[in-house]
Amino acid sequence: MNSEIVFNKDSDAGFYVMKVYKADISTLWDYFTKSELIDQWWAPKPWKCETEKMNFRENGIWLYAMKGPNGEKELALASYGEIMPHRSISWTDAFADDKGKAKTDLPQTSWLIGFTGIDEGTRMTFNLHFNSQEEQNQLIEMGFEEGFKMGLNQLEDLLNR
Repeated sequence: MNSEIVFNKDSDAGFYVMKVYKADISTLWDYFTKSELIDQWWAPKPWKCETEKMNFRENGIWLYAMKGPNGEKELALASYGEIMPHRSISWTDAFADDKGKAKTDLPQTSWLIGFTGIDEGTRMTFNLHFNSQEEQNQLIEMGFEEGFKMGLNQLEDLLNR
């Protein structure tokens, strides 16, 4: 049984997501910062995540493909901002074209991911902000909430193996 996921939508174009994992911070940190680990859980099944390039450092990028069961392929680009090792990661996430450049006609999201050690393990927090309420709604209509929750539960399943 997976632990609860708190998913709150802010009225001003943002989300707050929280989930507790029975794992230490350094283990979870690796699942966000190493391509061979994040690829195992980031995409909601039956989709798969495949990292094309990851340069995990401030001002670095993570270019990845979300591959569907019927040959679909959507590229995304995360541009890293401030990284505080084992505490937080910020990035801006965007859909990307086949050259790895951010598409400006689709939503872009600013993320702040927090790692906090607690008695039960690690509390992960995700603060997401959009340029507008319209962009937030567009991502919701694309199935973001269900897909992200599925990914977070897939991570929990991996950690419990």
